[in-house]
Amino acid sequence: MVHGPAPMRLCWSCRRPRTPVYASAMPPLPPPDPTAAELRGKVLYIEDAPMYFELVKALLAPHREVEIIHASTGHEGVQLVRSEHPDFVLLDMHLPDISGLEVVRMLSEDIANRRLRVTILSGDTLSIDIVKAMSLGAFSYLIKPVSAQALEDSLRRALAR
Repeated sequence: MVHGPAPMRLCWSCRRPRTPVYASAMPPLPPPDPTAAELRGKVLYIEDAPMYFELVKALLAPHREVEIIHASTGHEGVQLVRSEHPDFVLLDMHLPDISGLEVVRMLSEDIANRRLRVTILSGDTLSIDIVKAMSLGAFSYLIKPVSAQALEDSLRRALAR
């Protein structure tokens, strides 16, 4: 048996060595604000990467009145919007079947008629697609990795109608 350092993993996009992220290196979640009203509503997260879905699910876990549902493709997300009627949609811009921009286009009637709130959650700091999505009716956008406070603030703004 050979002992030694674990083999170095490479980043899939830039092919450089990737630094491992350990749970102990993550900052602790801030305590909930006891004066804030409890968040409530149904959240649909359209995201193909299970790791990001689990992260958002953990960030929303302290809010017992928030139900989170998941779609891993754009088409599945559009179907869930129509069948589950969520109050808030978190949308990744890079999905395996269609772009997040196309999802926003497909949901434009729901955005207008039901005042559906769609927030883009993307690793892109700024792209023309985000600008286009905002012009088509997306409510806001957040940059990955998202903090608990930024997610909660966005959710509060969206659910306060």
